[in-house]
Order: sequence, then structure tokens, then C-alpha cells
Amino acid sequence: MPEVKPGVNPEVHRALRVILADDHTVMRAGLVALLSSEPSIEIVGEAGDGRAAVELVARAEPDVALLDLRMPVLDGVAATAEIVAARRRTRVMILTTYDTDTDIERAVEAGATGYLLKDATREQLVEAIHAASRGETVLAPRVAQRLVARMRQPAPVALTPREVDVLTGVADGLNNAEIGKRLFIAEATVKTHLLRIFAKLDVSDRTHAVVVALQRGLLPRP
Repeated sequence: MPEVKPGVNPEVHRALRVILADDHTVMRAGLVALLSSEPSIEIVGEAGDGRAAVELVARAEPDVALLDLRMPVLDGVAATAEIVAARRRTRVMILTTYDTDTDIERAVEAGATGYLLKDATREQLVEAIHAASRGETVLAPRVAQRLVARMRQPAPVALTPREVDVLTGVADGLNNAEIGKRLFIAEATVKTHLLRIFAKLDVSDRTHAVVVALQRGLLPRP
């Protein structure tokens, strides 16, 4: 048994155990060749579909599982969800060519720690594997930019059918009392609806509310 010096954690210098799952044999072989030359990483298994990847994780209990997104039998998202649901210590990182918003969201919601694209360099891939093993979120720069851009977009606004009716009355030039008569509701109720509409559209007057609603397609064009 090797001697362990006091105060030294033997796990610090242990190579990270990694499995690869990709249905493209050539791509999988390329990744194995790419990572096998890295002393801090040990490839402990390969799989050609998502179901085989889940079973491999259960047997090998790797530190990190690199999963392709599109695979037969079980895709990368479904495989991720099963691995995470089993509460294993394995961190899952998606490695794919796809960077659509839907794919990214599905992977993150399933519990993937990282989302990397296959055009990553060897250095980026190795660094990402180590970061993922520590539980850090890893995103390809292009993916991160897309997520930030989406977060900066204003949240979509929806008006209730009744609010649309009230604002349509405003667009038709009716006052609150006339709108109330048209909709068979009290004038005070009309005012309440308008206040809610102003808040949703971030406006302070009736005319601006109509203009913004038309611009956003919330009101039918006259």
C-alpha cells in the first residue's frame, strides 16, 4: 500500500475517470485519442447509445460522463436525466455539434453540468472536464453568449382576454364608462383593468398603452 504523507489528500493527484458516449465511432475514437494523452484523465469506458451510457455509468461510476446529444435508443438529454435521477456522483457534460436554444435548455433542465461544442480545443475540453468534476457549470462561449442574450431580452407580456377587450375599447376612442357599458362591467372595474395593463406594458397613459400593445401584436390591427 503506497505511503500517504500526513496532510496530503491522495484524491488530489488521482486521474479523473471519464466515459464517452457517441454513436459515431470515428468521433468517439478521436475523442479517446485526444484525451488519452492527458495524464489527469483516464478513459474508463465507451458507449454507442444513451442506454448503454447509463448502464456504463452505473458500472464504472466515473467522475464525468461526456455524452453526445443525438444518440439512438436514448438521447443525451434522456440519458442525463436518468444518471442525475440515480443520484450518482458522476457529473454529466454534453458534447455536441448542436447549439440551438431548445437543445441547451433541455440539457440544462435534465441536470447537465456542462454543454460544450465539438469544435472545442483539447485544452478547452480538458479544462471543462476538470471544472465539471468539481460541479462547476461549463458552457461553450457561443452557448454562454446565447443564454446571456436571451436573459437580456424583455420578458414576454400577455394580456388577458378581458384586458384585450378593455384596451380595444380604448383604441376605439371610448371612455371608461362607455367601455363598461360595452362589456357589461362597472366603470371601476374598467379602471382596474387599465391599471394592470399599464403595469404590464410599463406605460402611464391610455394612448401609449394602445401604441405599445399594437407594436407587440397584443391587439388586433384596426
